[in-house]
Amino acid sequence: MTSSRRAPRSVVAAATLVALSATALPAQAAVAGEPGSRTAVSAMAAHDARHGLDRAALRGSLDAFHKAGMYGAYSAVRNGPARWQGATGIADVDSGRPTRPDFEHRVGSITKTFTAVAVLQQAGAGRIDLDAPVGRYIPDVVPGEQGRQVTVRMLLNHTSGIADYVLPAFPGILENPGKALDENRLRRIAPEELARLGLAAPPVAERGTHSYSNTNYILAGLILERVTGQQAEAYITRNVIRKAGLRHTYFPSSPSIKGPHARMYESFFGLIDPPRDYSVADMSWAGTAGALVSTTSDLNDFYRQLLSGRLLGAAQLREMKTTVPAYETEPGEEPLMRYGLGIYTLKMPNGGWYWGHDGAVFGAGTWALSSEDGRRQVAIGYNLMKYQRFDEQGKPLPDPITEALYAHVDGALAGRPTAPLGVAPQRTRPLPTLPIGPDALHQASLR
Repeated sequence: MTSSRRAPRSVVAAATLVALSATALPAQAAVAGEPGSRTAVSAMAAHDARHGLDRAALRGSLDAFHKAGMYGAYSAVRNGPARWQGATGIADVDSGRPTRPDFEHRVGSITKTFTAVAVLQQAGAGRIDLDAPVGRYIPDVVPGEQGRQVTVRMLLNHTSGIADYVLPAFPGILENPGKALDENRLRRIAPEELARLGLAAPPVAERGTHSYSNTNYILAGLILERVTGQQAEAYITRNVIRKAGLRHTYFPSSPSIKGPHARMYESFFGLIDPPRDYSVADMSWAGTAGALVSTTSDLNDFYRQLLSGRLLGAAQLREMKTTVPAYETEPGEEPLMRYGLGIYTLKMPNGGWYWGHDGAVFGAGTWALSSEDGRRQVAIGYNLMKYQRFDEQGKPLPDPITEALYAHVDGALAGRPTAPLGVAPQRTRPLPTLPIGPDALHQASLR
């Protein structure tokens, strides 16, 4: 992601090219009564009213996301003990197989929060100094000035000035993305090689300025390995995923996802037409920066435990929530997004600030946000990426899919329905935008 005088382009939403009718799936709630009975329905309605969970609005806004063009999506929403899960659209464009709320999904850069938690655990144990130069831990990987000047903290908040490795890791991707992705679909690439590619690429921002780079979290994973003597993925699994009690979150051991899942379609801004399925792919290219598989329910569990202090000590959680502006603003302008250590805080259209992260890999997008106390939460996954279109000057064209995504997420967090599909919401400022690893590719294609 390049630094500019405005927020980076929003590419957190995934979208589709067809609109199909969605079939409502059963919602889940912690209420008594036989499913489907009048007693259960009444109890559920009373429970939801107490906890500000409008199931009809959530169902409608999720369906609107599909009707706007998204192939399929699955969402989990919580407010305190009240819970809702839903799914909309299709998991497979060929068979028409419907989506399910419990699908496993590639969650991309949400992996960074897990990696940051692991590093902060080691910081709490005194084995990693956040303000020490990275050359102290991996001098052979980051030698010279970078090894002396870049700190561990700079890796975790993306102020290192180190470039992203994604473009050089997929040669020819800007010229022929389908060919580049197909040729590298099953390619195994070591984290040391990813680090080398990122370190060799020209920096896109000065050190000390936030500039999103997957290379930072590959380096963080290598530091974790040197300090613990364990493979980074194995350490994160034992000390973060299992500590949080997550049952469907894992680093994939093969190109395939183990559990029920959707096919994951990549459009690459219309250059792959029709969009191609990349649900089977070797994710070593993402590693500790973005390889995790999870479910929306697991993500809500994870962020609730993290924000409530169950995964980190108080001092480490404060470090994690110490933020820098995620983009450059005009003088006197408030940044709508600030990045901490593997987590960001974002001001949504409802006016509230929320903590979380988004993720994008080829074909799969995810977004998870929580209130400060972890009570109000939403996590959503979707299965078409880089659906956005741009004019000849590189400006984004009207995008009802992103509007529909924000309407669902914003309404879920605010506890009230937002404007229906096709009705422009009234706002005094533009929608906030999010940085996602591979989606900086569009910026690169314009240079």
